[in-house]
Amino acid sequence: MRALIHGPQGLHRADAPDPRPRDSQVLVAVAAFSLNFGEIAYRPTGEPTGHVPGWDAAGIVTRAAADGSGPQPGARVVTFGWDGAWAELRAAETSNLAVVPEAVDLGVAATLPVAGVTALQAVRRLGSVLGRRVLVTGASGGVGRFAVQLAALAGAHVIASVGSPERAEGLRELGAAETVLGPGALSAPVYGVLDNVGGPQLAEAFYRLEADGVVQAIGRAARQPTTIDFEVAGAKSARGRLENFNVATPFADDLAILLRLLESGRLTAQIGWRGPWEQAELAAEALLSRRVQGKAVLDLPGAWR
Repeated sequence: MRALIHGPQGLHRADAPDPRPRDSQVLVAVAAFSLNFGEIAYRPTGEPTGHVPGWDAAGIVTRAAADGSGPQPGARVVTFGWDGAWAELRAAETSNLAVVPEAVDLGVAATLPVAGVTALQAVRRLGSVLGRRVLVTGASGGVGRFAVQLAALAGAHVIASVGSPERAEGLRELGAAETVLGPGALSAPVYGVLDNVGGPQLAEAFYRLEADGVVQAIGRAARQPTTIDFEVAGAKSARGRLENFNVATPFADDLAILLRLLESGRLTAQIGWRGPWEQAELAAEALLSRRVQGKAVLDLPGAWR
């Protein structure tokens, strides 16, 4: 099969061995996959030759799981795993996939696993947000745009924080009641923070909590350390907590929830860049340089939509 791999010349397509599914895995002919900031910016070192990266992919099941779990051949599915997505074929755990409704484009479905499930689980971690002020930092990115929508659906007064006025485009239509240029521009404290940036902005958001508020530290887009001065925190806020967030598997149930919301029109996938997988290097560069609002999706040739 052909796959997209890292090399000295950057992202490029090359031959790779076909995956060998375990008993709990289906084999999927990949139609599209999405790129995530983390898998591009934080590429692990020491990857073996021919290793196929990639977390999110959608396509058609060509071989059912030997243990009888999961969908049958011909099913349209969206899949998650910590590698193997950027290829013509993917072996996917049935516990980390969901069947895609016919009305949902497979490229759209491919945006959901890491960004959508992260946003869903992070909103859930805040507890009840009905009528409460919730700040989403890095709101123009993949996780951020899902988080704005899901927090608004949960009844929150959502404040979307972005790096420039241009990055705020479309966020009010997704459910943001306000947009600000960083946590320092908040007009009042917030109950919850969904932080996708890290660095100094995470500290500033922590200082802006109302009593018993909580920050979910999700992303590290700033690529800077965070230093919190608790003398400052004690002077600026009554009390609050900071939680290190990591998305948890299995994904199947959460993917099914997101797909139902997509199918009903209550959730939209924000695709800021889409093109053939031959243009992967362009997509990755656009993602790293913050020129993509939402997700970047790559389509494979001849794939089912």
